[in-house]
Amino acid sequence: MSKVNNFLNVLMLAILAGAAFAGAVRADETAPRQVIETLQQTYPKLEFQRVYTSPVAGLYEVITGNRVLYFSPATGHMLAGDLWNKEGENLSKARIGKIMGEKLKDLPMDKAIKIGSGKNTVIEVTDPDCPYCRKASEFFSKRTDVTRYIFFLPLSMHPDAESKVRYILSSEDPALAYEDVMSGRYDETPLPEFKDNGVFEIHKAATDLLGLTGTPNFWINGTYLSGANLQAIEKLLN
Repeated sequence: MSKVNNFLNVLMLAILAGAAFAGAVRADETAPRQVIETLQQTYPKLEFQRVYTSPVAGLYEVITGNRVLYFSPATGHMLAGDLWNKEGENLSKARIGKIMGEKLKDLPMDKAIKIGSGKNTVIEVTDPDCPYCRKASEFFSKRTDVTRYIFFLPLSMHPDAESKVRYILSSEDPALAYEDVMSGRYDETPLPEFKDNGVFEIHKAATDLLGLTGTPNFWINGTYLSGANLQAIEKLLN
């Protein structure tokens, strides 16, 4: 997105809020009860978890799932889009990162596949038949400075993914089975026979908790990143 478009996004949000930028406004505070009540009355079918003040006077962040919407109680307008500051920081993305980071404490880490023992902690949510997931997996497999905790979210667009996940999680050596599957070894060859141990259901519950619908997803030392952006991953690792 160009800098011009970024500026237009911010300008649009300010107009909808009915106010100019206000340096005295403190972001991150929970919105006043009156604002929340106005939101409920204006959008009674909207399911949301939290409402925060934003850096724009009169505009409030509405957290719904893993998305951030912007609400103006003065006008009743709701806006879906990214809010940027003049330094070029995507404030919407930063908020989503905080939300996703808070969810990590509820993950069953003992049920993840652990690979490596490096200083950087990487939590992955992946699909064995997702080409972007495989690209990221190959990247991490070449590094010795990461400790990986892997959870699975097989997507419906990949009909063989769930059986591959169940095979991996039920194997005597899940890390080795993971590497075999991610390498494409069983793309054209049937999976070995295995007895399902039910761990996949735990992974499914974990990804449901996170509210994820796509892959891959990463937390690099606690910072959330969606997609196989290897340059961004490299930056966080360093």
